[in-house]
Amino acid sequence: MTSSPQLSPRNPAPRLDEDGTSVPHADQRTMYPSSERSPLLGADSDPEPNTSGAKPATVLGQMTAMRVTALAFSLWLLIFLQASNTSGITMMQGSIAEDLDAYEGTMWFTSGYLITMSSLAPLVGKLATIFSPRSLVPFVGLLIGAGCCISASATSFASFVLGRVVMGFGGAGVLTLAMILILDLTDKSTRGFILGFVNACFSIGVSLGGVVYGALIPVVGWRIMFWAQAPLAIVSTTGVFLSLPRPIPSSPNTFGEPLSVWQKLRRIDYLGSVLLIFTIVSFLYGLTSGASAIWLWSSLCCLGLFVTVESWVASDPVVPLPVLKSRSVLLSCVSQLGLMGARWTVLYYMPIFVLAVRGEPRASAGAILIPTNVGFGLGGIVVGGLHIRRAGSFWLPSVVSIASFVAFMWLLSVIAHPYIGLVPLILSVAAGGFATGAALNYTLAHVLHHSHRGTDYITISLLGTFRGFGGAFGTTIGGSIFARILQSRLIDGFRLLDGDLDGKPLSPTRKILISRLMGAPELVHGGGLTPEDSGVAVDAYASASRGVWQAAAALGLIVLFMQAGTGWNGPKRDEDNDQEDGYITDEEEARALILEHEGAGEA
Repeated sequence: MTSSPQLSPRNPAPRLDEDGTSVPHADQRTMYPSSERSPLLGADSDPEPNTSGAKPATVLGQMTAMRVTALAFSLWLLIFLQASNTSGITMMQGSIAEDLDAYEGTMWFTSGYLITMSSLAPLVGKLATIFSPRSLVPFVGLLIGAGCCISASATSFASFVLGRVVMGFGGAGVLTLAMILILDLTDKSTRGFILGFVNACFSIGVSLGGVVYGALIPVVGWRIMFWAQAPLAIVSTTGVFLSLPRPIPSSPNTFGEPLSVWQKLRRIDYLGSVLLIFTIVSFLYGLTSGASAIWLWSSLCCLGLFVTVESWVASDPVVPLPVLKSRSVLLSCVSQLGLMGARWTVLYYMPIFVLAVRGEPRASAGAILIPTNVGFGLGGIVVGGLHIRRAGSFWLPSVVSIASFVAFMWLLSVIAHPYIGLVPLILSVAAGGFATGAALNYTLAHVLHHSHRGTDYITISLLGTFRGFGGAFGTTIGGSIFARILQSRLIDGFRLLDGDLDGKPLSPTRKILISRLMGAPELVHGGGLTPEDSGVAVDAYASASRGVWQAAAALGLIVLFMQAGTGWNGPKRDEDNDQEDGYITDEEEARALILEHEGAGEA
């Protein structure tokens, strides 16, 4: 026999309308809004009002030191795995392509993962508002682990890419849930610093991933590297799950009781989710396939259908209407897409440049990412700890940091020659990394300033989506530019070397060599080429790298104007209207409700 809900000032007896139907009180609508501003962490007991008048502490501040340490380490390990895997695939692609005879499909080793991760991230953000971030964490670990096992046991190109796609299913939740948890666990004065720390964790993973993978692949092989990631993913997600406080009911029925799992599943906007996924997947696939026009038009049609469904059909849209109609949020997200797309051209092609053009071993080629990612982490931590200690507009710092990034990208495209020493390259990528880290933290704080009340969680997950989308965008667009320039320069170089100036078809031997060089940059200096052939390959790789980074600098200029278009002032907020819409009008009250729960207090 179930007991009736406890009556209190925040849980009064239900009010009946003329038909005898129970109607929730206004206090209940405020306490349990059907939005992402609901407190997502805490215990399962009913809260009591905070009558002390003191400013409520954060959930993180109420957790024991051991629990905070376990949460931080587990989250760091999970982010590290994702980041190191993303950069490590650059060092592994040659060995994988050789074993699977897939030299022409190496771009899909990264694109298959990033496209999936980007397309599902918005759905993860929405699911976190319906269920809770904590409840989604185990599925993240299981999917990443399953994908690693599939890729590790792959015997063909298709099965390996399938494993990468499954890993992308899990990877979609890593950074999205991490940002949502930080937004929920911290206050405004410490949020910027902790977000900078998360960026630093990602940077460490990207930096060490190339070094560790490059050093271990010749010893243990690429399959062992994937097998080893599966248990680590399970362990890290288990640690995050056990360290977080239990979720409180964030979506009640008319009696203030929590909804069942079936009722929560019915709230999901399945049609909108599918259309959004198809929009992103078809767009990115169109960028990498021969039938680009067909897929890009398909993406545009899906986008139009998605906007129509979200505006007129969906009762609980994947993207709330205030977010969908916000010019500032839209420009912020698109600018993040371009910024991270340009950034990923450095992360992906700088090790290839050092490997193919400089002739460094794999471990040293991966180590070139350490300076840029140290700068990236420091940029986020410094501006987060020293400057972003309040809520409000950060328009000017956002614009200045992006302009600095554009300048350093242009400098990198100028000095990327075989005869230029490593020191100028290291300084350029380190400074560009610092500017990027600062820009990500500033733009995040600025887009929260522009978010409508009650939409912070979905806004931050949408921003994270476009950041992840930027990785796929950068590698696919950059990969297309890089491959076209590289192939063209290799063909022209070998024709000139062979004395064939009439444009006749290349010999079968040359065609095979070009195919192998395009899929395995380590063959430039370690493939038994003649000095003349190696010289052609070095020049081709250097030209392709410069072309990609010049395109990234041009993209950065577009990003700069988009970010400037977000404006200085945020939306006007009407407290009364916010309450009528069912949104919490005081963020601190939401956190107070969490802290007053017995489970959070014992944490």
